[in-house]
Amino acid sequence: MSYVVLARKYRPKNFAQMVGQEHVVQALTNALTTQRLHHAYLFTGTRGVGKTTVSRILAKSLNCTGPDGRGSITATPCGVCDACREIDAGRFVDYTELDAASNRGVDEVQSLLEQAVYKPVQGRFKVFMIDEVHMLTNTAFNAMLKTLEEPPEYLKFVLATTDPQKVPVTVLSRCLQFNLRPMAPDTVQEHLAQVLQAEQVACDEGALRILARAARGSMRDALSLTDQAIAFGGGELREPVVRQMLGAVDRGHVRRLIAALANGDGAGVVDTVDELRIQGHSAVSTLEELTGMLQRMAVLQAVPAQVRSADPDDAECARLAQSLPADQTQLLYSLCLQGRTELGLAPDEYAALTMVLLRLLAFQPDLAEKKSLKRLSPEPIGAAEPESAPPPELAPSPKTAPLPPPEPEAEPIASPPATRPAPKTEPTMAPMSDDLPGFWHRVVSDLIERESVTALVRELALQSQLVQRTSDCWTLRIGNPALAQAGSRERLQAALRENGHAVELEVEVGSVQDTPARRNTAAAEARWRAAEQSLLADPFVQSMMRDFGGKIVPGSIQAL
Repeated sequence: MSYVVLARKYRPKNFAQMVGQEHVVQALTNALTTQRLHHAYLFTGTRGVGKTTVSRILAKSLNCTGPDGRGSITATPCGVCDACREIDAGRFVDYTELDAASNRGVDEVQSLLEQAVYKPVQGRFKVFMIDEVHMLTNTAFNAMLKTLEEPPEYLKFVLATTDPQKVPVTVLSRCLQFNLRPMAPDTVQEHLAQVLQAEQVACDEGALRILARAARGSMRDALSLTDQAIAFGGGELREPVVRQMLGAVDRGHVRRLIAALANGDGAGVVDTVDELRIQGHSAVSTLEELTGMLQRMAVLQAVPAQVRSADPDDAECARLAQSLPADQTQLLYSLCLQGRTELGLAPDEYAALTMVLLRLLAFQPDLAEKKSLKRLSPEPIGAAEPESAPPPELAPSPKTAPLPPPEPEAEPIASPPATRPAPKTEPTMAPMSDDLPGFWHRVVSDLIERESVTALVRELALQSQLVQRTSDCWTLRIGNPALAQAGSRERLQAALRENGHAVELEVEVGSVQDTPARRNTAAAEARWRAAEQSLLADPFVQSMMRDFGGKIVPGSIQAL
């Protein structure tokens, strides 16, 4: 006897064997029990979730005669009567399946509808099942509308589709619609374990977990992959073999990548990507696994009690969740999702994967802050780095301490150069101006007016605070580490020299309180408030509001 694949061998024969579609089973069971039967049913859902299976079970329920031949409509077909056995075998004369993907024209539909005038030959009801009904032409849909709306009492329509959006609303309105949902990985894994136990195939939990995830909600896909894995593994399912078959990335690699990102270990990231290249793993699969683990980490950060003791991956996710702040986890998740769209644009998917991961590394604020002192100047570092750098105000981290209160403006803020450790004493040379923020605001405004700075250099000037000024050296403090690049500092220093300020420029990362950007924002808000007050005080405006119920649209006032 030829081998029957698992997806066909373990196709459910009754509603009790259906998995993961309890909402549909309950509705149909109640309708059959009370015999409140509709004349047309529409089952929608992705591939492999049970649309055709439900149709056949429904046909058996309508035509089952029971073991003794005296049964009636039932929600539990016996499976042994002639109608049940022949429907399972596909030769019941009163049950017709039409594949609309290959029979989509009006002639095929009219040929089917011509049979509707004849009463059932063997069963209680005629059942017309049209699979992938959305593939029918508009003419074919129009040909069946009248019969679909008012069929004979002995005729039932069952329609199935993976794309209900393409089914005309005139057809949808004539059907009772049920949406079959994709199955959860835990549900698929549990069913696979039962099937393999019945087949007496040795397996481990890790292999089943990988197959359940790879099925993406389709039980048929899960059983087909299990068939393939049994053949590939020589009659048994083991996790390493299943990973090799699917090309799935070992979660150990994914955990190493996340740990390297959390620690700012760029070399570790690149080495891990090289390992994935050598082992032939897909870059898309790597990003999918990264996204899945980051999503689970975000859940555990928000709800620590959600740790599942039965899943060993959850323990690792919980450990990694403690190494990253919640906001950085969300950022990494978003960048991984966006990075998947870039893989097809790059000439080499591994190069694209490396760039996505390095971008994850570059956009972690606290790690960038720790390294900013090393890359702002070509001069060697003469001493150890400071014990801790102040957190950037624009991207605070929950692991850092709260910001210290700002210093009075009358006293200069002591700060180290960008390439030297923070001194323990006050600078020896006093600043040349008491109003350093005001002086810097005037200088930056002049640079912008002369168009001497643009793009990132302009943002560096606007977002920085002048904290120390001597005759030959100015020290700026920036809150956003992404702006504190050596190239931007050098271009800003060149622009200052071109405008008469021949000084060396040093940039440090830390909290800022008074920047040109903040002064510009405050001035703009003041102008807007003055314009609003002037408008509200205008007698004509007041009369319009008082006499005619006029209102000022929020956000429509602009200061000239």
